[in-house]
Amino acid sequence: MSGRGSLAPLAERNFAWYFSSRLVNTLGAMMANIALTFAVLDIDGRASAIGQVLAAHTIPMILLLLWGGVISDRFPRAVVLQVSNVASALSQGTIAWLVLSGRAELWMIVVLSAVHGAVSAVSMPAMAGLVPQLVQRESLQQANALLSLTRNGLTVLGPSLGAFIVVTAGPGWALAVDALTWVVAAVLLTPVRIPPRPPREEQTSTWDDLREGWTFFRSVTWLWVVVLGFGGLNMIHNGALFTLGPVVAEDTIGRQAWGFVLSAEAAGLLVMALVLLRFRLERPLLWGMAAIVLNAAPMVMLGVDPVVVALVVAAFVGGMGIEVFSMGWSLAMQENIDDDMLARAYSYDMLGSFIAMPIGQLAWGPLGDVFGDERVLVASGVAYAVICGLVLCSRSVRDLPRRPATPAPAVTTTTP
Repeated sequence: MSGRGSLAPLAERNFAWYFSSRLVNTLGAMMANIALTFAVLDIDGRASAIGQVLAAHTIPMILLLLWGGVISDRFPRAVVLQVSNVASALSQGTIAWLVLSGRAELWMIVVLSAVHGAVSAVSMPAMAGLVPQLVQRESLQQANALLSLTRNGLTVLGPSLGAFIVVTAGPGWALAVDALTWVVAAVLLTPVRIPPRPPREEQTSTWDDLREGWTFFRSVTWLWVVVLGFGGLNMIHNGALFTLGPVVAEDTIGRQAWGFVLSAEAAGLLVMALVLLRFRLERPLLWGMAAIVLNAAPMVMLGVDPVVVALVVAAFVGGMGIEVFSMGWSLAMQENIDDDMLARAYSYDMLGSFIAMPIGQLAWGPLGDVFGDERVLVASGVAYAVICGLVLCSRSVRDLPRRPATPAPAVTTTTP
């Protein structure tokens, strides 16, 4: 159990402001997902139109992630986040104005979603790399757990609130609220004060920084092994549960029951985040990879014999496993990678983990048509477990320890 209180990170002034910013930011983003979907459907009722908007956001995000890591390692990350939040507010605000004014066309939403995706490529590495600069090392686990707890809770609340605004006022107003949250999130980062990094000994180009990041990435065995594994795991997860899952569920347990399954996973995430607020996670990657293999169970059960109660339990346990890995990965990265390389490491991590997701989204449907949805689900669950086992074959993954809880440099101040 941690020697410090579970809420200790909130006593750190910098983290408290960052936490507030993330809270507002996440609520707006969760609302925006459902608002944008209905805004697109009002313009063009085809499912393919939604796919175009989603792809317009995802593709530039993936393509520009590495440059986002370089920017976040070159400049103060709090400032990078503030600028990104303002840019996101402008893009989302423009979409809201177009929808509210009745001038929105699909191509406009696609272009602005691409802009928002490019901004996300910059903000995501900065957001991940900023946390170790805000709290003492001994509070890192609690800080990550608090962020995860609010994110998972808002995953439930945000869409419901967004749907309420969409129904009562329209999707344009929900998008306008999201734009406002980006502005508020930027303002809440203003009080964050982090000492500047020492100046670089020599000036380097962007390409030099990218090469340096790649050299580091491939030299750290546990890093590239886990990222390679998650390229496959995320592909399977998106293909099996998010593409085939709803199809099989509709023919077996029904839409309402499938909603219970998804809610159970979210509940598992929340419960484990609460547990990790109190108990120290040793050997973060060993336990993380061992826990996330539980996520294979819902795939196999859905393919073999879909029973609502069993699937709900399996999804709950799988959600707990996802949260254990998420915490273990954050600790592994934040405790073992120097600050001047952390954002670039996160950018290579995100690129490797995300790049195969569209393959799962596009390929699993045709695979189900050819081999049968149930067979593909079972094979997916088995493949998921095998990949987890292969990752655990790496000694560097199994043996990576927690770093001693030594005080960090004076980068934070305590609230009165």
